[in-house]
Amino acid sequence: MPESGNPIAGAGELACGETKTFVLEVAGRQVECFLLKYRGRLHAYVNRCRHLPMSMDWVDNQFFTEDARYIQCATHGACYEPDTGECVYGPPCGKFLQRVPLTIAGGRVIAHDPPLPLEEEEG
Repeated sequence: MPESGNPIAGAGELACGETKTFVLEVAGRQVECFLLKYRGRLHAYVNRCRHLPMSMDWVDNQFFTEDARYIQCATHGACYEPDTGECVYGPPCGKFLQRVPLTIAGGRVIAHDPPLPLEEEEG
């Protein structure tokens, strides 16, 4: 993992079930992403549904289903596992959200560029 990266949150900033959006510059373009805490662990993904190239949050910074069990796309209701990014309900079942690599250093969560190319929808 490269030493450089973008600090996006404090290591203890999110409670379980909370999310936070952030922006990375990847290959010269701004990419909206989101950080979440699920079952005590932090995960981050590109904020783009794998069915349609749309942001997934219901309202600003709301990604979880009401029971906080899944990440849900606001456009068509697809549900993704928070810890793996795998779609388990609706199109595109079996596909994965694009993970954003994270490290924790000095009490900060650091986001690193996701692998290129950024995947587009495969609906």
